[in-house]
Amino acid sequence: MFVAPLRLIWCNRWMVLATFLHDLRQRHGASFFGLAWTVLFPVIFLGLYSLVYNLILQVRIPGKSSFEYTLIIFSGLIPFLGFSEALSSGVSSLADNRSLLKGTIFPVELVAVKSVLVSSVTMLVGLVLLLAILAARGEMQVTQLALPLVLFTQFVFTVGLIWVLSIFNIFFRDIANLVSPLLLFLMLVSPIGYTDEMIPPHMMPIMVVNPLYYMISIYRDLIHFDHIPVGKLAAFGAVSLALFVLGFHLFQRLKTLAADHV
Repeated sequence: MFVAPLRLIWCNRWMVLATFLHDLRQRHGASFFGLAWTVLFPVIFLGLYSLVYNLILQVRIPGKSSFEYTLIIFSGLIPFLGFSEALSSGVSSLADNRSLLKGTIFPVELVAVKSVLVSSVTMLVGLVLLLAILAARGEMQVTQLALPLVLFTQFVFTVGLIWVLSIFNIFFRDIANLVSPLLLFLMLVSPIGYTDEMIPPHMMPIMVVNPLYYMISIYRDLIHFDHIPVGKLAAFGAVSLALFVLGFHLFQRLKTLAADHV
C-alpha cells in the first residue's frame, strides 16, 4: 500500500521537477529580492521569535547562552515553517487547479507533492544555514547524519495530510479558511521555543497528540543534543506512514466525485 503513492511520484519525477522549478520561479521571480527570500524569510521569522522569547519573555535554558538558545529555537522553527508553508498553499492547491481534476496529462495527486517540495526550499535553506553556524562553532553531532530520514518522514506526513485536506476542501471550502487559525494554534502548542523539560506536566496530554511535537523534538535532539529519540521517531514515522497511505487512497476514491463537484 505504501508502494503505490511512491511509485506514482517516482514514475512522474521529471514532471514533478519541471512544475516544481516553474512554481519556484513564479513565486520569487516577480519580487525584488527574488530567491534571496528563501534566506530572508526564516531569518526574519527567527528574529521575531527570538525577540519574544529572549527579550520579552526572557526564557532561558540552564547552561545555555542567549545565542545558543536562539539556535535551539531555530532548529524547531525551521521544520515548522516548512510544514506551515506547505499546508497553507497545499490545502487550497486543488481548488486553485480545478482543471487538473478533469485532465489526464498531469496526475492530480502530484499537486500536493509539488506544493510540499516548493515550500521545503525555505526550510532546507534555513537548515543548511543552521548547520553551517554550528559547524563554525564546532558543534557538529554524529546524529545530524540522520536528518535526511526525518526530512523524508516530514515530507510523507505533510503530503498525506494535504491529500486529505485538499480533497475535502473541494466539498467543504471552509477548510481552507481554518488553516491559518489552526497553524497559529499549532505554533503556540508546539515546542518551538522550549524543550521537553520546560513543558508543565498538565500540558503533556496536549503534546502527545500533536504530531508536530514529535517532529520538532526529533530535529532538536538530532541537531543539538547528539541523541536519537527512537520512541518519538517511531511514533512520528508510524503516523506519517498511515496518513500517507490513507491520504493517497482517500484521494484516489474521491477525486472523481471532486471532478463532478467543481
